[in-house]
Amino acid sequence: MQIREMSLKELFTIYDLLKQLRPALSYEEFEDLIYDMRHMEYKMIGLFEKQELISYAGVAVQTNLYHKRHLYIFDLVTDEEYRSRGYGKSMLAYLKDYAKMAACENLVLSSGLQREDAHRFYEVEGFEKKSYLFVKAI
Repeated sequence: MQIREMSLKELFTIYDLLKQLRPALSYEEFEDLIYDMRHMEYKMIGLFEKQELISYAGVAVQTNLYHKRHLYIFDLVTDEEYRSRGYGKSMLAYLKDYAKMAACENLVLSSGLQREDAHRFYEVEGFEKKSYLFVKAI
């Protein structure tokens, strides 16, 4: 198993896995958004087994008044075929170490309402529900 930062040359590989998490996102929109997020130092982290991308995390170190300096996990997905095999746990352990190296105080993520399996996983891994996220289209 290898966990490493991925490059822009690997966007097709990332998208093939990420569409399991975000099925409504087209490749073109995905690519445009990745380029837009570069200003925030968005990092693409992949967990590989025998050259195959098994788990993906899109993250950025951020600072705000309530989480202070933290690693925000924008995207976290493990291939459906490989879930419940410890890959997500390994990815989170890596992200925790990554956050510590970046002098972060917290790991922070938001998860959709219908992802009960993911929520149980996050709670087992020590995450606490801290707030509700409200969105209004404009």
